[in-house]
Amino acid sequence: MTQKARIRLSGPKIGQINEITEQIKSIAENSKTSYSGPIPLPTKKLKITTRKSPDGEGKASWERWEMRLHKRVIDLDPNERAMRQVMRLQVPDGVNIEIEVKG
Repeated sequence: MTQKARIRLSGPKIGQINEITEQIKSIAENSKTSYSGPIPLPTKKLKITTRKSPDGEGKASWERWEMRLHKRVIDLDPNERAMRQVMRLQVPDGVNIEIEVKG
């Protein structure tokens, strides 16, 4: 069984996640490391509904808020040079990145 490095990305802004996945793909292609992905995982939707009026008087009008968490998974062969470059990536605020080596 071969080892794989699994990289999980999650965050509310899909553009930032796509940008990081493109950077990881280019690192893998430049170092001639085999990879699979990015595999999109289901988007988690966090919903909050609140009443507009603070005191309960007036008409019953509601505000609906939603935050979406987008997720991607990339599997890489654990090439040392490629993994060092991936760990040096500038990850923007709000994007969570997890790197796990499975073997």
